[in-house]
Amino acid sequence: MVRIKGVDIYGPTTGEIRSNSTDDIACWFIDTNYDGETFFVGHAYFTGAEESCDKLKRALKAEIDESTWASIYSTVSRPFDKPDTGKIAVKVINHYGDEVQKVYEV
Repeated sequence: MVRIKGVDIYGPTTGEIRSNSTDDIACWFIDTNYDGETFFVGHAYFTGAEESCDKLKRALKAEIDESTWASIYSTVSRPFDKPDTGKIAVKVINHYGDEVQKVYEV
């Protein structure tokens, strides 16, 4: 399982790192068997402000079952098997579109 606590974003114009809480994360993804080249979304989650579900509904032009939304609106992933590659990758996107990816050996 993965627990996300926030995201740090590097600002290339200022050279500073901005630390953000999970409220500032739009979505995050896990490649549960990262091969070192291609990121494959195995798990997708949403966090942040309450309007996230409404935004997703509008983008998809569909209704989202409340129990389904509850399972993906989380800062903790569902369990997954140990990867054959020995690595996972976590990708985080904030509300401004900034994207960060980190690879972990498991």
